[in-house]
Amino acid sequence: MFTKIVVLAAYFAMVILLGFLARGRLSEKPSQYFLAGRGLKGFVLVGTIAATNFSAFTVFGASGAGYRDGLAFFPIMGFGTGFMAVTFWLLGRRIWEMGRKHELVTPAELIQVIYGNKWLSALFALVMVFFTVPYLALQPLAGSKVLGGLFGMPTWAGAGLVTLIIMGYTLRGGLKAVAWTDVLQGFLMLFLLIAAIFMVTGHHGGWTAAFKKALATDSSLFSRPGPRGMYTPFMFFSFIFLWFFCDPMFPQLFQRFYSAKTKKDLAKSAVWYPIICTSVFCLPIGLGLLGRLSFPELAGSTSDNIMPLLMTEVAGEFMGTLVLAAGLAALMSTMDSQLLTLGSIFSRDLWPLITGKQVTTGGQSRIFVFALALAGLAVALNADTTILQLGITAFTGLAVLFPCVFFGLILKNPHPKAALVSILVGELFVGLYHFKLLPSFGFLPAVPVIVVSLASYLAVQIASGGLKTQGVKKAELMFLAGFGAIFILSQDFWQWGQVGNLYLGWPGWAWYFVFLSLAQFGLTWWWVKNTLAEPLFAESTVNQGLTDGASMGLGK
Repeated sequence: MFTKIVVLAAYFAMVILLGFLARGRLSEKPSQYFLAGRGLKGFVLVGTIAATNFSAFTVFGASGAGYRDGLAFFPIMGFGTGFMAVTFWLLGRRIWEMGRKHELVTPAELIQVIYGNKWLSALFALVMVFFTVPYLALQPLAGSKVLGGLFGMPTWAGAGLVTLIIMGYTLRGGLKAVAWTDVLQGFLMLFLLIAAIFMVTGHHGGWTAAFKKALATDSSLFSRPGPRGMYTPFMFFSFIFLWFFCDPMFPQLFQRFYSAKTKKDLAKSAVWYPIICTSVFCLPIGLGLLGRLSFPELAGSTSDNIMPLLMTEVAGEFMGTLVLAAGLAALMSTMDSQLLTLGSIFSRDLWPLITGKQVTTGGQSRIFVFALALAGLAVALNADTTILQLGITAFTGLAVLFPCVFFGLILKNPHPKAALVSILVGELFVGLYHFKLLPSFGFLPAVPVIVVSLASYLAVQIASGGLKTQGVKKAELMFLAGFGAIFILSQDFWQWGQVGNLYLGWPGWAWYFVFLSLAQFGLTWWWVKNTLAEPLFAESTVNQGLTDGASMGLGK
């Protein structure tokens, strides 16, 4: 027990110290506190974008899914979350350019600039907050699982401790602190997950022997649709489809696009993210699968505890505690970013609309960050579902916002009515599916929800202002067609229901998705090289600009 306490205390102290060293002045402008002065460069930007997305879901949700469904979950995360990095360049460079030109801080401020409608901006901000709080709640919920496994702490104590520590350095240092702690925690997570999988495979006779033993135990762990029959071709398509539309709408990721120092720095994230995702997600999913060898009877949400259980059994006390710190690193690097971004939305988008008063300093914004941390903790303490299920609910609601942003950026005359209708209709369908009032025809509800949202936008836009585009050239369309081909190739229905030959312990169909990620890496590099220097917007293409102290509440 003493060793566990020392290891965790040292880790928490290191994170807090780095956060304090990276802090800015308490009186800095919001762009300094929330965007690190728009000065994040390649290495730090890539690290904070990756670590921000590698949440508790990565370590605990993915390992739990690996336990329940085996390698059927690997292409969904290892390829699918990397594929959505196409939007880093498709949308991200446009968001970056608009952010620089109009000194934007929050996602809703972009909507105000594009559409010039404060009520649409307010709705956009409210939806982001409403569906991000459940995702925020995943982090202390997962933290309580780690600390409960290590020390037997009750859920409220573990979740509360994690929330308190994250609030400490986030309130103190803003994005500057968050970005550097993200990089530290991202590398720590990767290093410790690698150590974990080698410890577990070593415990079972080596890498190849361990996976062969798991194959002999249950061959369905090595094929699709997996042991529970969950990941059918329709369901697989659904997850890839959902990630593409929802991930760039995560407010903490959206805001990272503003914070890049140059477009070249942002380009590095788009190029490297697919490789990072494939490399990272194979680890917790593989660990979850191998957990079947030691704990074959876990059911429901208890399977999300497989990582703490496995490490406690396989690793010594010191290394076991270190490896579980990887899970804490993942969840902390997401929760700090979520708190910071939601704090900016409340202080710049919602508070001015409600009170008519501006929040002009980082010090004032910290109050909202503190309140949101408590809200996320409250949701976490009352959640009764698996980490995966809780996440998907939040992801679907956020995906509805994609048409509003995408069409707003590429159309010359986007109409606010089109955006408003797409959000309202989309969220209506989210509610109908949540209460199981509509059939989803074998897909995740996210698929019909997103289709309806896209169709609603296009129908109103065609009736209101047409579909003339800006900043989209024929050469770029060719690259997008290439990414479309990669997406089609990922729907490998011909490999369903078979294990096939194993290569380094994994079946050939799983390696197929590694090669698809490499293909995306190469195509993205080529795309970026050919489009990096191109300006995307003329001065006349936006409805209204904002200054650093302004909010969307001042729009028309």
